Amino acid sequence: MELGAHFALVLIACLLDAAFGDPVYPQHPIRLLGAWSLAWERWLFAAGLNGYLGGLLHWLLVVGGVLAAWWAVRCGLGWFHPWLAWAWDVFLAYSLLCMRDLLAHGRRVLDALDDLPTARRRLSLLVGRDTAALPRDGIVRATIESLSENLTDGVLTPLWALCLFGLPGLIVVKAVSSLDSMVGHKNARYQRFGWAGARSDDLVHWLPARLSVPLVAAAAALLRLHPGSAFRAAWRDHALLPSPNSGWSEAACAGALRVRLLGPIRYGGQLVTEAFMGDADWPADLDGADLRRALRLILVCDLLAVAVGLTLIPLRVLMPW
Repeated sequence: MELGAHFALVLIACLLDAAFGDPVYPQHPIRLLGAWSLAWERWLFAAGLNGYLGGLLHWLLVVGGVLAAWWAVRCGLGWFHPWLAWAWDVFLAYSLLCMRDLLAHGRRVLDALDDLPTARRRLSLLVGRDTAALPRDGIVRATIESLSENLTDGVLTPLWALCLFGLPGLIVVKAVSSLDSMVGHKNARYQRFGWAGARSDDLVHWLPARLSVPLVAAAAALLRLHPGSAFRAAWRDHALLPSPNSGWSEAACAGALRVRLLGPIRYGGQLVTEAFMGDADWPADLDGADLRRALRLILVCDLLAVAVGLTLIPLRVLMPW
């Protein structure tokens, strides 16, 4: 694809996402991907391939299958007219980017903070932890954590993959992220079978996670927050999360806002951590004003990410396809 057409594709997809958010329709590609993954998982388990080999085959069948489906539709439309193939790519890119929805979920929690049961229910759509007993400050912390953690895997990696590698890059990233969420669990069923999905997810997000720190610092500087603290907190506190990647952007945002995150977190009624992320003299009793600042920070990060992505597009001339 010519650079001009690809630039237009990325820009239009981002503008559609900003204007309308993630489209909701029955045959959404992520929904189809999930059904495809589950079908192959059931088949492989029934065939006794529930270990590392089965997991690798599952990864290849899911990722290869969705790439083949995209390419087949694109070729069919391109047979009628090249612009139809380009429009298909635009629509698919728009369907797979979700920058606006991340902010929208955060705003919905913010709007409900005076009604704690509603705020907890809306928060439960963002996080996997127990939310039923969270106080107001715990709700705000958890929302900021979700916004900042998902900055990497929900915004930076998909967007920059699209800019650098086109639709194949975006599709692979979204497929890998979906596989990680579906089979990348450390339990008896998926400990071995989900290894390929979990490790590939770690790999694709490795560099964007670390690049999120200067991005957050730049956004903090534009908002007159605390860019220096973003670097310092990211370097010191990123390992407080078990993921090798998600702690970088979360700790950077904690530093940029100079707030403490994490604290007591329970899953299934079990306390899994009480450690706080951030300096001891930063506040942990957060309120709506802190969540508003976090939403502004993530919004500016999104805008900077788009700007960086557009500048990466000329590098596509170095790609072999």
